[in-house]
Amino acid sequence: MATTPPSSSWDPSLTQSQFMSRDSVIVLSPSDEVIGAASKKDSHVFSPSQPRGTLHRAFSVFLFDVGTGEMLLQKRASSKITFPNVWTNTCCSHPLHGMEPDEVDGEEDVRDGSVGGVKNAAIRKLEQELGIPIGQLKVEEFKFLTRLHYWAADTVTHGKKSPWGEHEIDYVLFITVSSKDKLTVKPHPEEVDDVKWVTQSQLLEMFDDKNLLFSPWFRIITKKWVIGSNGGGGGWWDDLERTMTTDDFCDYGTIHRFDPPAEHMGGGGDAGPMFDGEEGAKETNGAVGDSSKKQGAYGKVKTHKESKLKQLLHVDEVCSAITLLYLRPLKSNLVSEHIEKIFDPSDLAFCDDILCKVSRSFAAVIRQLPSQMLVDVLIFYLVLRALDTIEDDMTYFPSNEEKVKILLSFHKTALVDPQWKMMGCGEGDERRLLEEFPKCHSVYAALPEASRRVISDITLRMATGMAEFVDKDLGQGTLDVGQYNRYCHFVAGLVGEGLSRLFSVSGLERPSLAGELHLSDQMGLFLQKTNIIRDYLEDYVDGRAFWPQSVWKKHSSNGDLGYFANPTTEEARAAGLNCVNELVTDALELVPDCLSYLSKLRCAEVFRFCAIPQVMAIATLDKCYHNEDVFTGVVKIRKGMSCQLINDTVDVVGVHGIFKRFASSILCKAEKSQKGGYKDSSYDRTVKACQTIIELTEIEANRAKNHASLVNGSILVASCAAAAASCLAYKSPNSSTSNHLAIKTTAATVASFGILSFFKTGFMRYVGIGRSTLPSSSLMPAAKLCKDGTQDE
Repeated sequence: MATTPPSSSWDPSLTQSQFMSRDSVIVLSPSDEVIGAASKKDSHVFSPSQPRGTLHRAFSVFLFDVGTGEMLLQKRASSKITFPNVWTNTCCSHPLHGMEPDEVDGEEDVRDGSVGGVKNAAIRKLEQELGIPIGQLKVEEFKFLTRLHYWAADTVTHGKKSPWGEHEIDYVLFITVSSKDKLTVKPHPEEVDDVKWVTQSQLLEMFDDKNLLFSPWFRIITKKWVIGSNGGGGGWWDDLERTMTTDDFCDYGTIHRFDPPAEHMGGGGDAGPMFDGEEGAKETNGAVGDSSKKQGAYGKVKTHKESKLKQLLHVDEVCSAITLLYLRPLKSNLVSEHIEKIFDPSDLAFCDDILCKVSRSFAAVIRQLPSQMLVDVLIFYLVLRALDTIEDDMTYFPSNEEKVKILLSFHKTALVDPQWKMMGCGEGDERRLLEEFPKCHSVYAALPEASRRVISDITLRMATGMAEFVDKDLGQGTLDVGQYNRYCHFVAGLVGEGLSRLFSVSGLERPSLAGELHLSDQMGLFLQKTNIIRDYLEDYVDGRAFWPQSVWKKHSSNGDLGYFANPTTEEARAAGLNCVNELVTDALELVPDCLSYLSKLRCAEVFRFCAIPQVMAIATLDKCYHNEDVFTGVVKIRKGMSCQLINDTVDVVGVHGIFKRFASSILCKAEKSQKGGYKDSSYDRTVKACQTIIELTEIEANRAKNHASLVNGSILVASCAAAAASCLAYKSPNSSTSNHLAIKTTAATVASFGILSFFKTGFMRYVGIGRSTLPSSSLMPAAKLCKDGTQDE
């Protein structure tokens, strides 16, 4: 990064409003990656569409006289649009795009603490705001200490619905001069109303003066680090020589996260707490968002959900939810004599509880597995979830080498040492899983040797694959489809293989299933690719994305994966849709192999365990296809739809019906957009993939459809008969009795049509009538397989 001092670009003829429109700030992801540019004005607008404005880079300079120990403060000019009339640190502003020398720092500049771009910007603004001549302060004299991510609505100036505010990752810079008498300070009245040199005690007195206003970032930085303990010592100001000559206080790896004081909440977008902070700010150790949220990158990006009213309008889904929750819930086989004899009840209870926390939906599907393999699969999932937590944590390890070392030894440490655990890695319940892992090990150690051998083998191979990708720069995704597939194989395809082997060693599935490596792999890839497509924005924000460059670069006009994020132009929106449609199509082409794998299963519980995630995936792909929401948050299917899919996934007929339904929906969307003039480069490929799925599922899907028609037809015939009876009764000589009978039969008729309209699938889905009368399935419950002695065949 260049260290040549920047030339002055101050133009006294420009107003504050003109500067706001002219200057181009550096737009960031929450991990401080540069993802674009925005005008200073646009980035500071707080509105319903961007409740906290746009996250951008900033700096805060603290200038000290080492002779007197004083710090230079400024009072922001009354003409400033954001936070006017407030006292703050020496200088606070933004590095900009398009400046000479360059003011845009990269990851390496932050990692080594040089941040020449931010320092260049500081020198430029010190001259513009305070009139400190270029050359009096040098780039190398600034000390970069740390970064903070904060936001604040300017509600004090503009009221509770303020349209202005700050949302920044702020670089804290210290600089000292031997004597303030040697420093030229001539504030520009458009920027600064007043300046003041203060000692620590004088500043604390100012903070206590209720008539003075202070910028929220200045209060946060000063009380957290500069003075420390509210004047009790230990702050950076207390030992300026140590601060400036050593790295004792430098923290380049952490981005400290703070919410503003209560009076700066709100604004035009009614923004509330982002980091669960309180006044004075709460640090989150570099983690962004709400760690209780399992999607949306722990709350970093929003999750798109339909309103409760819209969800309630889907009456059939409401019925499905009621049925699944109260009438016909998934049966848990965890409480069984077989399990109680083998495993420690306390440790098993922890494993069951933590499984619900890290994946509630998957927990229910695991619990319905037969007792012979339930715990094996549960522990397999938790072991891999623990491994995945280690891989995903981008801040815990001091180096990638250390992370690789932990990954590659995981099967020899976590699965061998009963006391192994890892403290402080991951977030939320995933962190708890690692910190209390000895309880998982206790259950793992009690599993059959064959199951432990499978889990250990897959864990090692998955860790080896993860280690391969640790050093790869995935900020812009995988390189090509080959690398994309390889990553998906390591993190999901191997899971499919491991599950097939566990099914086989249980004896409930044929030994040959363990050899279906290709089909097991493709089934895993289908699920993983669906997740990657859905999670575009959160992965991009995390700086670890997986969309293949060979695909998305065909659609991005600026060669950046962030081009599609929160698009503001029609060109970007169209390009994003083209890209997501191509990736959805790529995933759809895996469906034939998924269906082939399911056709090889014979245990009904195993079939349901495998099929439910598959039908959820095809429904999610339908939701993502040609959907702009993918680029502004996390897309999810309705909870009621999830319940409906679970209820329908009991056999091949139901599963094929679901796949046909959503393939037809995607095909319809593709054809509709094509007819509407939208040019999709993957259209022909999408049509072919959907038609293939429809052809494969049509026979079984039509069986279910025909049976539904038979049931509905029966209801209709009964309704018509009731209506005819009411007419005949009305003409009966006994008018009183006839009228009464007519009313009753008419009411029955209306009720019949009501049932037909609102609960048309009830006879088949919710109470079990209908499906049982279809030709018998080749699937058998585990209990029957064991009773018939068909295990291990």
